Amino acid sequence: MKAVRFSRFGGPEVLKIVDLPDPHPGPGQVRIAVRAAGLNPSDWKKRKGLMDEELPQTLGHEAAGVVDELGEGVTDVAVGDRVFGASAAGAAQAELAVLDHYALIPPSLDFPGAATLPAAVETATRALDQLGVAGGSTVLINGASGSVGSAAVQLAVVRGARVIGTASPANHAYLRSLGAEPVAYGEGLVERVRALVPDGVDRALDVAGSGVLPELVELAGGPQHVVTVADFAGAQEHGVAFSRGDAGRALHALAEIGHLIEAGRFSLPVAQTFPLAEIAQAHRVSENGHVRGKLVLLVD
Repeated sequence: MKAVRFSRFGGPEVLKIVDLPDPHPGPGQVRIAVRAAGLNPSDWKKRKGLMDEELPQTLGHEAAGVVDELGEGVTDVAVGDRVFGASAAGAAQAELAVLDHYALIPPSLDFPGAATLPAAVETATRALDQLGVAGGSTVLINGASGSVGSAAVQLAVVRGARVIGTASPANHAYLRSLGAEPVAYGEGLVERVRALVPDGVDRALDVAGSGVLPELVELAGGPQHVVTVADFAGAQEHGVAFSRGDAGRALHALAEIGHLIEAGRFSLPVAQTFPLAEIAQAHRVSENGHVRGKLVLLVD
């Protein structure tokens, strides 16, 4: 099968489409013929050597496609079903991928739309669970217009929370459409938030990793009320919880998101699609940032 891989760290030019052996599912897993795979900031961080040291590396932890092989004990889907899900192998940007956790694609969603879901929905659900966001609470989400931020806004609204989201002014109308009250990020953030909620917020979630943890701690009344999914060093410095998957993933969210999508209560936009062969350009766009929604790779 064709797959994305790099054998040295560096810029987008180190990414290659190579031939690798076809993977096969183990017990409880399914293999899909990949139609679309999600692209995440962690991909270019890995490519630059900022996360994992081993070489060579494949990429991709989320994909959508058609089941073409079942692992032992799998009875909840059949060959030919459309599914999306998460791959622990980190090789989902390929023609074939083995999914460890999966769910049927909601009828109204296409493959690119389904590929936006796994990482964003799981990360947002995990962080909101850690914060204890529930009905009647007020939560501030820093970086609310990206894929994880958009997911967190909508899932917090579903829980009955009041949501304030930071974003550039160009994305404020988008945040309002999701049910959030937008504020601009940057200098003066504390004052802008307090203009909406004079006593501060109950909880704060940092998705952007933009160095505002001290302000979030101040607004939320202490570091115990703040979680970041993007600023590991800042979390250590300010005593804030850093949410990471190895502490327990919220993979139950994959099976639960479909009914919200079909009810019109959840959506994630596909910001841009790229053929698998244009993986280098996709990385350039991802690394440049300021993407509303998700970048998705298309596999023929």
